Amino acid sequence: MKSAFLAALMIGAALPSAAFAQQTSITQAIAGTRLDISATGEVSRVPDVAIISAGVVTKAATASAALQESATRMQRVVAALKRAGVADRDIQTSNVNLNPEYRYPENQSPQLTGYSASNNVTVRFRDIRTSGRILDALVGEGANQISGPNLTIDKPETALDEARTKAIAVGRERAQAYARSLGMRVTRLVAVSEASGNSIIQPMPMYARAEAAQAKTTIEPGEQKLQVTLSMTFELQ
Repeated sequence: MKSAFLAALMIGAALPSAAFAQQTSITQAIAGTRLDISATGEVSRVPDVAIISAGVVTKAATASAALQESATRMQRVVAALKRAGVADRDIQTSNVNLNPEYRYPENQSPQLTGYSASNNVTVRFRDIRTSGRILDALVGEGANQISGPNLTIDKPETALDEARTKAIAVGRERAQAYARSLGMRVTRLVAVSEASGNSIIQPMPMYARAEAAQAKTTIEPGEQKLQVTLSMTFELQ
């Protein structure tokens, strides 16, 4: 019993010392002046994927007829996409809608005139240069509602890593500038954190419609900017 009591005393005596040591390591993490900086790195890349919505809108006297006509025309649209080399994984149904249509005579109750059905797919074009030609072919197969493209980069990880490296360089240069103006020097980088949601700056979206399909549709990829913002903490002395 005596040995157990002595052991308890020894443990109790050690606790304040450990707690003090932990507190000291936190408060003494930065011995000099703390400098917090936000820095952004930016790179440019040519988009390699175009995401476009293509669909058909049909009207008929009955709901079933409108849906049937929409499904038939969409089958031709999807078949045209596959003939053009678009893979199954790059074609996805985005929505199917059916809505009643009414006529509104003056001073009378609305009168049902028929139904409209729409069927849309989202298509990923991995060869942007040929996507305009494919869109023209889709219109010829019955697509009467086309919008996009949303241009993006399929695998941006390498570009984002380059942006991170640039952000760190920008942060270090900025810290050096602050230190010089204060008559101090940068001793070390204490902490780095990345802002959530890396930014891909999209150009203004373009829209193509069936009514404008007599001229050849072209899509120019241009460039996109990718940004990474870092929060950095430096120690100055």
